Amino acid sequence: MSGDLLRAAAERTPARLALGRAGVSVPTHRLLDFEEDHAAARDAVRRGLDLPRLRADLRAHGWQAPHEVRSLAPDLGRHLLRPDLGRLLHPEDREQLAATTPATGLVVLIADGLSAGAVQHHAVPLLDALRSTPTGPRWQAARVVVARHGRVALGDHVGHALGAALVAVLIGERPGLTHPESLGVYLTHAPRPGRTDAERTCVSNVHPPDGLSHQTAAAQVSAAVDAALRHGTSGVALAAHRLPFPSAPPRQEITS
Repeated sequence: MSGDLLRAAAERTPARLALGRAGVSVPTHRLLDFEEDHAAARDAVRRGLDLPRLRADLRAHGWQAPHEVRSLAPDLGRHLLRPDLGRLLHPEDREQLAATTPATGLVVLIADGLSAGAVQHHAVPLLDALRSTPTGPRWQAARVVVARHGRVALGDHVGHALGAALVAVLIGERPGLTHPESLGVYLTHAPRPGRTDAERTCVSNVHPPDGLSHQTAAAQVSAAVDAALRHGTSGVALAAHRLPFPSAPPRQEITS
């Protein structure tokens, strides 16, 4: 690749391209930038979810008080070392959810995942944006559940316990070296234990201004929810229908 093409590519992406050279290594300021971003990613993974603040933010924006559930990961350390525990719902919470009024429509699970900061900063604004989409009434009526130390598949257990037609998991994505607080939305039709990742529809990299804006992500999620309920499926099977989902503006298509 020529120098001009390399420089043009570097201007269009946050990826580390054309860093330069100092002897046999990279320039010192480039190394320091990398170490700073790496530290931010590590901090994001180890930051806990502020549940009282999240509850207050939801109430302040007119959302119902969320149910709170636990995964089988009892603390942050085991949540990071044992992903399998974060995918399973605590038996006591499963019984409590099953004893509540069934949520025959949409269930929203907000989980910290691997970036609690992404959830704190983007979950409520994204829900607000979803409320303004054509599927807004579904979101306004959705049952909201919050989980600490949760992984994506925890939504299968929560949605199944509540009898949901579809579960939307709003979760902090694994931090990269360009942005430590990116939110992902995973949609699963007819959730139940044992669903695979191939059966989920994902809208990722929600972190304005560099990633998807809340409005663009909401438009894509809204279209996916409508299509999943209309076709009775999600994931790869839904993608086979070649549905025209809204696109992000060109500036926002650069992902981490």
